[in-house]
Amino acid sequence: MCNYGSLHLRINEILAEKGISKNKICKDLDIPRSNFNRYCRDEFQRMDTNLICKLCDYLDVDISALIEYRKPDRTTPE
Repeated sequence: MCNYGSLHLRINEILAEKGISKNKICKDLDIPRSNFNRYCRDEFQRMDTNLICKLCDYLDVDISALIEYRKPDRTTPE
């Protein structure tokens, strides 16, 4: 299987910078904590664009500050 890299959501970093707890953001945005935790751990197959828009608006950040592309590790053989 080809590895094209991955996407990293900088949620944890942004929450720490802004002093916002996971409980508060989940309550304010009406997001189930278990779903939110999966996004925080980059354990998602597809992104919910509505959630991404909610997060950008709530955290007052541009999408480029929230989502980071990580290049694949080409040093290990497939």
